[in-house]
Amino acid sequence: MTLIHLWLCLVGLVILLYVVLDGFSLGVALLFPSARDETERDILMSSIAPVWDANQTWLVFGGGALFASFPVVYAVLFSALYIPLLSFIFGLIFRGVAFEFRANSTHKTAWNRAFFCGSLVAVLAQGITLGGFLSGTQVVGLHFAGGPFDWLNPFSVMVGLALVCGYMLLGSTYLLIKTTGAVQDRAWRQARLAALIVAGFMMVVTVWTPYHDPTFLARWLSPPRLYFIWTFPLLGAIAFFSLLKNLRDRNEIRPFIWSALLFVSAYLGLLAGLYPYAIPPSVTVYDAAAQRETLIFTLWGVCLVLPAVLIYTGYSYWVFRGKVQSGDGYH
Repeated sequence: MTLIHLWLCLVGLVILLYVVLDGFSLGVALLFPSARDETERDILMSSIAPVWDANQTWLVFGGGALFASFPVVYAVLFSALYIPLLSFIFGLIFRGVAFEFRANSTHKTAWNRAFFCGSLVAVLAQGITLGGFLSGTQVVGLHFAGGPFDWLNPFSVMVGLALVCGYMLLGSTYLLIKTTGAVQDRAWRQARLAALIVAGFMMVVTVWTPYHDPTFLARWLSPPRLYFIWTFPLLGAIAFFSLLKNLRDRNEIRPFIWSALLFVSAYLGLLAGLYPYAIPPSVTVYDAAAQRETLIFTLWGVCLVLPAVLIYTGYSYWVFRGKVQSGDGYH
C-alpha cells in the first residue's frame, strides 16, 4: 500500500510540474494576439524558445509513469477521453510545427495564427479532459463502458475555459520576469485581470464540483480529510492576495511564484476530493495499480531518470536566465 501511495505522489508531482512549466509557455502563446507588431511577437517567442520543448518532457514522463504504475487508469481514460486527449496532442503538434516554421518564414502572419490556434486547442482540450475526468467515468469490470461523448457537458467546458485563463495568468507573470518595456507593461495589466478571472473561476469550480458530483462534498467532510481540507482554500486565498499585492508593488519574480501556488492549492484540493479514487466514481487507486513487482522495477527507472530530467531542466533555466531583448536574445 505504501508503494502505491509513493507512485501516486510521483505521478501527481510530474503532472503538476507539467501543468506549471508547460502552462506558462502555453500561456505566452495565448497572449500572442495582444502583441502589437512582429518585434513584440519575436520577444514573446524568444522568452519561451529555449525551454518550451523541454517543458513537454514532463508530459511524456507523466504518460509513461501512469502507464507503468496505474495501467487501468491509462487504458480506461484513453478510451473515455479519446477525443479531447487526441485534440490536446494534435494541438501541441500543430503548435510545435508553427513555432519552428515561423522562425524560418518571411511571411509570419499565417504561422502566428497557427501558433495561437494550436495552443488554444491544446489548452481547451486539456481543461475539457480534466472536466470530463472529474465528471466521472462509467466502468464495468475495469473496462470503459460509456459513450464517446460522456465527457462533453457544461462543467467540462467551464473547466476548459478556466484553464485558458489560468495559463494566461502563468504566461503573463512569466513575462514579467523575462521582458522589459511595452511587453512587460502590458503583462502587468494582463496578470492582474487574469488573476481576478481565475479567482472567480476557482470559486465557481469549488461550488460546482460537489454539486456536479455530491460524493466530492462527502469525501471533503469525512475524517480525516475534514481536519485539513481547509488548508487548501486557505493556501489559495493567501496566494491570490499575495499575488495582487506583488503585482501592485511591481515585483517581477514573486507574482509567478504565487500564481504557481494558486495552481497547487486547486490541484491539492481536487486530489483531496478524489482520493482514494483513481477513476471516479468507482475505481480506486488500489484497483488501478500495477502488480507490486512492476511498481518496484519501474521505481528503479524513475530513481535514475527523474533526477536527470530535473537537473537538465534546472540547467536549461539557469543558462537562459535574464531578460529577453529585441533582436539580441538574452542578457
